Amino acid sequence: MRKSEMKKYQKLLLAKKKELLKEMGILMESSVSSTIKDSTGDLSSYSYHMADQGTDAMEREMAFMFASKSGRLVYHIDEALRRIEDGSYGKCCSCDQQISKDRLTAVPHARLCIECKSSEEDNKTGPPKR
Repeated sequence: MRKSEMKKYQKLLLAKKKELLKEMGILMESSVSSTIKDSTGDLSSYSYHMADQGTDAMEREMAFMFASKSGRLVYHIDEALRRIEDGSYGKCCSCDQQISKDRLTAVPHARLCIECKSSEEDNKTGPPKR
């Protein structure tokens, strides 16, 4: 892969990482660090209805789930950036064949070619060894 193409994918990955980190910050700030009292603006010290507390707990759990998924994606982006640095970006980690440019454009952090990824999803045990 040419250096100009690597730079294009590197910019794409860095932009996606920046966007994810910003979303994670907003998510954590808005739902995790606030309480029911903060979110409703209520100044009362009376306890809240159990249903309200359950809804708040569910929203916090969902926020943690989304942050966790975003964190995993940031990890995969960091790994792709590492592969750009060491020159292995764009090669399938399983079969060592070139990953198509269409796939890298759609999923710039891809580490497997479409065939190996399909096989991995079909087998659920990991990519095939070629």
